[in-house]
Amino acid sequence: MPDSAVSVPARLRSFRPSWLSPKVLRTEVLAGLVVALALIPEAISFSIIAGVDPAIGLFASFTMAVTIAVVGGRPAMISAATGAVALVIAPLNRQHGFGYLVAAVILAGVFQIVLGALGVGRLMRFIPRSVMVGFVNSLAILVFMAQVPQLWDVPWAVYPLFAAGLALMVLFPRITTAVPAPLVSIAILTVITVAAGITVPTVGDKGALPSSLPVPGLPDVPFTLDTLATIAPYAFAMALVGLMESLMTAQLVDEITDTRSSKAREAVGQGVANIVTGFFGGMGGCAMIGQTMINVKVSGARTRLSTFLAGVFLMVLCIVFGPVVSDIPMAALVAVMVMVCFATFDWHSVAPRTLKRMPAGEIVVMAVTVVCVVATHNLAVGVVTGSVTAMVVFAKRVARLADVTAVVGPDGGQVVYAVTGQLFFASSNELVGRFDYAGDPDRVVIDLSAAHIWDASSVAALDAIERRYAQRGKTVEITGLNGPSAGLHDSLSGELTAAG
Repeated sequence: MPDSAVSVPARLRSFRPSWLSPKVLRTEVLAGLVVALALIPEAISFSIIAGVDPAIGLFASFTMAVTIAVVGGRPAMISAATGAVALVIAPLNRQHGFGYLVAAVILAGVFQIVLGALGVGRLMRFIPRSVMVGFVNSLAILVFMAQVPQLWDVPWAVYPLFAAGLALMVLFPRITTAVPAPLVSIAILTVITVAAGITVPTVGDKGALPSSLPVPGLPDVPFTLDTLATIAPYAFAMALVGLMESLMTAQLVDEITDTRSSKAREAVGQGVANIVTGFFGGMGGCAMIGQTMINVKVSGARTRLSTFLAGVFLMVLCIVFGPVVSDIPMAALVAVMVMVCFATFDWHSVAPRTLKRMPAGEIVVMAVTVVCVVATHNLAVGVVTGSVTAMVVFAKRVARLADVTAVVGPDGGQVVYAVTGQLFFASSNELVGRFDYAGDPDRVVIDLSAAHIWDASSVAALDAIERRYAQRGKTVEITGLNGPSAGLHDSLSGELTAAG
């Protein structure tokens, strides 16, 4: 009887969510507050890029964060209005108006759900580590570059405030980690500027904060095929860019937290969040690496609660504490983001010792990814370009492993060519020139027992070799094909060129 009485609370504790633990709850709540504070100027800035009212970006950040906390696949990752999405949909807003922008956001969400259901998340397996490192480093550079204007042509008081913010975030964790250092830094610098009457740029200078919650509604556009044709290209581009940034960020958080997340669920969740955001009149968005790093790496959050509370606190801060939030000096938030940049950048990847050991191709891929992202301010362009570069480097490397050696028989009536390595378009193009068609005896054996045929280019190359020998009255026998290679060769041999 006593045993059963004791076991009931124990069973209840086993079913209790981890975030109900007092320590975890405190971490998640404070992390959500810090992220919410950091989201405000970012969302306003992205609204300006998209050409919409600042409230639109703030509403999008609220609905994205709250929705993705429920339906997303990666706990603790922050999704909100982003610059990448703003850049994609800004031309649509300029040319056709806000109603078309909202309709595109909703359609982009539908595209993301479809892509998620089709397994787009599995494509993450084909993104090399060098591209991932380049993605992280370029993001850190972009976030840093975005802070530079806040430190240029500003009152002199901004610089000591900025330096004090950095110092607080470096030194305060040595005293205690119970409260996130960024939150302490923001609070202290705000009190100092308000109490001393220091005139510096503040959050309020970025734009007016909303005074009420967003109201759901339909986009103000004609529901016709012409409208669909107008918004579809922008919606599809937004869906791809949003998924690319979100899945890459999710992969990064997986590595930081040593956990796994469902990329398919994340893709679908991003779609649902954008649909909800569109119906609430938001500009759409995706995962934000800067705010995610604040949440996960700086504040130590690990659950969906921090993501949910980031969205909730964002609206509470704007609607209830708008005047107070408007007085936060931008120098404090810039200091937070600069610290995030330094924490995000993979310094080990550019250390001289690492670069000496790293293959040249890997360094090139990383550099190409960084340069493309920084030059275009488009993460998707950099990741795709870096991945294509990695494929080319890999193809050249593997192509060199294919080799051909010839052994003439004792009687001189036969020659055996031993082909080793992987035969595909890059290696098979050189294969044809490795045989002595005029000088070889009448019987030629091509031994492929140490090779593998991967594509039609390799089969076409073997057909070309046979034809050249046949033109000289010589016979060719291909031996040693493994099962998959034999199946591909048998099905394509003789079918890749038109009959003469």
